[in-house]
Amino acid sequence: MGVRKELERSIHDYTTSLRRYALVLTRNGDAAEDLVQETLLKAIAASESWEPGTDLRVWMFRIMHNTHISERRRHQVREQAKPMLPKPVDATDPTIRIELQQVLDALDQLPESQRQPIVLIALKEMSYAEAAHALDVPLGTFYSRIGRGRIALRRIIEDLKSKKPKLIVCMEKSK
Repeated sequence: MGVRKELERSIHDYTTSLRRYALVLTRNGDAAEDLVQETLLKAIAASESWEPGTDLRVWMFRIMHNTHISERRRHQVREQAKPMLPKPVDATDPTIRIELQQVLDALDQLPESQRQPIVLIALKEMSYAEAAHALDVPLGTFYSRIGRGRIALRRIIEDLKSKKPKLIVCMEKSK
């Protein structure tokens, strides 16, 4: 029998023990279930690294423990980074929504060759080299396109800001 088949057959014997241990680690039922599921996925994915004849229970508990520690570290890093993160944009403020819509409209006015670099850098958070590779252009060409795109985008937005907004008033007809 293949290692993976033997592992899949034997895993079911330990799920109850894994659930109990996960509950001890997380102290939360939902988080424990997530940890068990993640552990089982990792165990099946790494089935070739398990050596038949060794204690499967110990191997799976080690996977669970390491997964839990990794998640705790990830959580600590996120918590430590929170003060450094920018404040979220208030989507309920109508002026911010209008400005955002103006930027998106201005972006639509750019030629595709200038729009794509800006989108990849600003929205997809790619590095310049990654974005140039994604667009299949030399890095110098990419720099040129993003520079021209930014200048054009600034001009469009400045033109929009210099124009006075139109106020539309809707009035009900009196009966």
